[in-house]
Amino acid sequence: MAVSRRAVITSAVAGAGAAVGLAGQAQSAQAASPPGDVVGKITVGYQGWFACSGDGAPINGWWHWSQNWGQSPSPSNTAIVSWPDVRDYTNTYRTAYPALGSGQPATLFSSYDQQTVDTHFSWMQRYGIDTAALQRFNPNGGEGATRDAMAAKVRSAAEKYGRKFYIMYDATAWTNMQPEMKADWINKMRVYTDSPAYARQNGKPVVGIWGFGFNEPNKTWSAAVCLDVVNWFKAQGCYVMGGVPTHWRSGNEDSRAGYLDVYHAFDMLSPWMVGRIGNIAGADNFYANVNSPDQAHCDAHGIDYQPCVLPGDLQSGHRAHGDFMWRQFYNMCRLGVAGIYISMFDEFNEGNQIAKTAENSLQIPAGSGIRALDEDGTACSADYYLRLTGDGGRMLKGQLALTPVRPTPTGGGTTPPPTGDLALRKATSASSQTQNYGAGNAVDGDSNSYWESANNAFPQWIQVDLGSAQPVKRLVLSLPPNPAWATRTQTVSVLGSTDGAGFATLSASAPRVFDPASGNSATVALTSAVSARYVRIQFTANTGWPAGQLSGLSVYAE
Repeated sequence: MAVSRRAVITSAVAGAGAAVGLAGQAQSAQAASPPGDVVGKITVGYQGWFACSGDGAPINGWWHWSQNWGQSPSPSNTAIVSWPDVRDYTNTYRTAYPALGSGQPATLFSSYDQQTVDTHFSWMQRYGIDTAALQRFNPNGGEGATRDAMAAKVRSAAEKYGRKFYIMYDATAWTNMQPEMKADWINKMRVYTDSPAYARQNGKPVVGIWGFGFNEPNKTWSAAVCLDVVNWFKAQGCYVMGGVPTHWRSGNEDSRAGYLDVYHAFDMLSPWMVGRIGNIAGADNFYANVNSPDQAHCDAHGIDYQPCVLPGDLQSGHRAHGDFMWRQFYNMCRLGVAGIYISMFDEFNEGNQIAKTAENSLQIPAGSGIRALDEDGTACSADYYLRLTGDGGRMLKGQLALTPVRPTPTGGGTTPPPTGDLALRKATSASSQTQNYGAGNAVDGDSNSYWESANNAFPQWIQVDLGSAQPVKRLVLSLPPNPAWATRTQTVSVLGSTDGAGFATLSASAPRVFDPASGNSATVALTSAVSARYVRIQFTANTGWPAGQLSGLSVYAE
């Protein structure tokens, strides 16, 4: 069996006493790099490491669900501390756990199923999560074939849902890491940089390396070896992100001494935080005494600073129904960080997952002792931490005012956002796209990102799935507000469907003028509200460019 997930060093937790008085205004720190696919963005650590017996994965077992992968997960053979909400998955696999509190069998998903990965990336699209860092441990043993397959599945899902991804090597327990990591990149992983969905920063493909410099027995490479690997990737033309110890700058506690040159060689630093804080006071203490001097050090050395934000260990009661995570978002945004790394997307093993999680005891195996999202008495929807992450991303990007008050309601994940835009961060599709200008850009809330269809190939269409049938009364179509987008007329029609198969015309084809002087938007008002789940905009002409183009597709009920 492969090594378990990264060790949590509880001795490295800074004191959680009263925080130093903190100003509530954003500081003037500025990233060393301009916005790209990791700078100015929310990145999630994506494990993709769960398999089930019978799912067809080469590893042929209950990978990471149980201690003994050859036997079904049960209360006495488990590797997880949180239970996923599995209602969105087409395929699930029965375990040896007792039935859920609802009486339904206790089943789990497999990351090896493409539909699972597609579901995860559709959530990322819907909730405004920009980039996924696919964790890649030593692929040269029995896990290798399954990990290779997961890279292909992640690429497919990222391309389908307009998200970015990159390979993040976890060097834990990788004895012959120095030559083998290089060979793996050249022979297997480098090809993924050809994907339009592969993350790039400063024009370079992003590669992450986690584990250099940690003061742990399964991470014993010398500073010279680590520096050689970082510099090798940079010589390959990569932008290299480093997942480093919490106390990298001082070279003590969880960091080995003498590795500062290694840390300085990275283009971006993301110090690890799991196990370091567990409440708001601890988060504030780290902001004052660790994050702030980290940011200053990175600024002085031209390094992009991407601190971790974590939802908290659910089983240990750290979450405070989202207030703990929001405090971290607030602290990092007022610090002016380059980007934020969420630890993690699907980490059910440590209880730090933001992926949809069991809401209450009805969705947990009876008698298992596993805590649900309502563990502190506050009901939270399964998608609550995805929504919270989306709002944290909006604050990072300046789309939401800096605030210490959590704006995300704990319940009602299916309730339309406060803006009233029924399409915001919902799943999208299109007849085609040009380069990386995917359909998701039209509903991500960013007025400067946009969808563009194939050129010189009308008609074209873009479509949003509202999640369920909704009353549709008004649409606002927009292009980037930059005056460089000269006035143009696009001929469009609006179609609607309740099942995604049969479409009816909601607004007949007509020329719509987009003028930067008046917001570069066009409103389509229907005579009366029409019930539709799928809303499609069809393009037959564009006087400014031979393609369909939209940076905003907003749908309103009134």
